[in-house]
Amino acid sequence: MALARRAKSDESVVGAVHALEGTLDEVSFVFGPALVGLAALLAHPAFALAGAAGLVAVFGTVYALHPTAAVTAGAPARDRATGSRVRPPGVVYAVRGSLALQGAMFGACQAGITALTIRLGVPDQAAVVYSAMGVVSAAVGLSLGALPARFGLRLRWRVATGAALVLSVPLLFTDSLWPLYAVVTVLGAAYAPHLITAFSLTERAVELARLSTSMAFAASCLVAGQATALVLCGRLAERYGPAGAFAVAVGSAALCLALALVTRVPAARTHTVKASVPVRQAAQPLTGESGAAYAGR
Repeated sequence: MALARRAKSDESVVGAVHALEGTLDEVSFVFGPALVGLAALLAHPAFALAGAAGLVAVFGTVYALHPTAAVTAGAPARDRATGSRVRPPGVVYAVRGSLALQGAMFGACQAGITALTIRLGVPDQAAVVYSAMGVVSAAVGLSLGALPARFGLRLRWRVATGAALVLSVPLLFTDSLWPLYAVVTVLGAAYAPHLITAFSLTERAVELARLSTSMAFAASCLVAGQATALVLCGRLAERYGPAGAFAVAVGSAALCLALALVTRVPAARTHTVKASVPVRQAAQPLTGESGAAYAGR
């Protein structure tokens, strides 16, 4: 976002940035458990943990040391605006709740898919079914940046949550493998648009000084919702079967839609966007390539 703003990109580029970032987030939440499941089945759970640690060590280090980090170097505390402690608007809290509920959908689907594939005698299919959801979700998420501006964030939020509710209901009546593949794959189309819209709403509503904290909080809500749902839905699946876990996914989708319908969404940005650091300062480490080129990637 800082690179796009520094290059004075218009809202269409900002929307594309959100689509890419949100899709990558969503893909990690869907493909992560799938890859962990495959590693546990084919080798040992320790391989999954070692692989995750290796990814963080390599790509986290490269990201931290990349020269574009200078664009988001921040400012000393004495130079920060005094208004940075203003409470976020209500839509930010609603979006956090919506993300926690989407995390609950992820966790509930994961538990339900695992329970159903075990019941059908094909536990090794659980990871593949779950990853099928991610393929469609990623494809739809990447295409979201091409939507025209008249499809505002409020409309996107309502359509995405409404679609998640409608498309999750068939899970309650799914009791065989191929229908499970079909239902879960189609359901994935609703997940990335909701995630991308939620992060876009956060970026629109909060002031720049609070953006990093707000984005981190939003992502943490997603993780917390998924973790909580996995604990709850695993027990529900043991006691009531896969439908017990899937019922949590449907209920979470209904609550997401309710939040989208009752929350007042600002029609425009509620704060003034400024560069996080002066262009002259940020440009020094980026020799050989401009900020606009980075923002277009």
